[in-house]
Amino acid sequence: MVATHGEGVNLYDAEGRRHLDFTAGIGVTSTGHCHPKVVEAAQAQVGKLIHGQYTTIMHEPLQRLTERLGEVLPAGLNSLFFANSGSEAAEAALRLARQATGRPNMVVFQGGFHGRTVAAASLTTSGTKFKAGFSPLMPGVVVSPFPNPTHYRAYGFDEEQATDFALRELDLVLQTQSAPADTAAFLVEPVLGEGGYVPGNRRFFEGLRQRADEHGILLILDEVQTGFGRTGEFWGQDHFGVSPDIMMFAKGIASGFPISGIAASEELMAKARPGSQGGTYGANAVACAAAAATLEVIQKEGLVDNAAARGAQLRAGLERIGEQHSQVAGVTGLGLMLAVEFVDADGEPDGATSAAVQQEAARRGLLLLNNGMYGQNVRLIPALVVTEARWTRPWASGRRPWPPCSAEHIPPASPPRSSCGRPRVTRPATAVSHVTPSRRPPPPDRL
Repeated sequence: MVATHGEGVNLYDAEGRRHLDFTAGIGVTSTGHCHPKVVEAAQAQVGKLIHGQYTTIMHEPLQRLTERLGEVLPAGLNSLFFANSGSEAAEAALRLARQATGRPNMVVFQGGFHGRTVAAASLTTSGTKFKAGFSPLMPGVVVSPFPNPTHYRAYGFDEEQATDFALRELDLVLQTQSAPADTAAFLVEPVLGEGGYVPGNRRFFEGLRQRADEHGILLILDEVQTGFGRTGEFWGQDHFGVSPDIMMFAKGIASGFPISGIAASEELMAKARPGSQGGTYGANAVACAAAAATLEVIQKEGLVDNAAARGAQLRAGLERIGEQHSQVAGVTGLGLMLAVEFVDADGEPDGATSAAVQQEAARRGLLLLNNGMYGQNVRLIPALVVTEARWTRPWASGRRPWPPCSAEHIPPASPPRSSCGRPRVTRPATAVSHVTPSRRPPPPDRL
């Protein structure tokens, strides 16, 4: 479709047809398309200051955003670096980890996605399409298993057994491939994104934290897709009680405006070499204004609670629908970050049916995406403003929103059409903004 405008969870095409958007710009438009408060903040800022490079000058929207982030950042993370995209956040986290520890290697986990720039793609293991064709990639990356029960069920593993396996294999990695003294950081998503919306679990993350502390390794959590309420908690890590040394964020922070960043302690951030972190457009004034407004909307409209409630409702409906189809292996994810997994008659991942379902849903006016390491999932990530009465009722009632689950039942898609006090904020040489956050308030106060 060619979208002309959007409102809430709706997109409209040039013919005036409404499409229900359960992609949210790949988890970006957290407050929905064109939320009035976000639009108002951005429009007001455009008339005042569009760009002020924050290693050169400070601007008020950045100060407001820093103050608001200080209210929700995990304890101990009181220093920020801003960029534009998730890939840039991954590169910044990598750079900081290597410089702070003086160690070369990164351990990543099977199925993780961290971006498409050379370094970020080198850290990505959710599919060869993200890294094929432009080798050589960055060295110093070692891959360890993620406790993915949807993958390891082929071996008869449940979640506990998959976790045992993942932690034991991590110990083997540290013994045989990357000595602890050479390992700068573990980098992991709380919930695999492109890898299939597979959550980790508390014991796995406790195991990572314990090993990181034992060996002086940093723990980096990639909250690019899981942050800002997407999983029904403010941060994906909140489900597992884990505290990172470095946290990446992007996507849902600004309802569609490009801004990303990393958070760490001031002590750790100070170990970055002067001038090593920076960028022309990071912390753009209009993006910062939109981000501050987004955080206010998330809090005042209770969107984290809404994501948890609507996600539970949506999941229950999807599971009831799945019971009608042998090709549906199950529903994975947390909150409003859900995926339906399709398998063939042999129980193997079925990317063809997943793609056909996604295309047929689009033909009927429901926009969805695929993910999973074999493309076997249809994922649903509506804006956090999705309501109970209108948008999740078809799934909650168990009514089938797609046709019979096999590729041959679904006509090929039409060819696509082309379309042409305030916390202290400083500007050190490392282009980092410092905050003095209070402890995050309890969820009822925050939401």
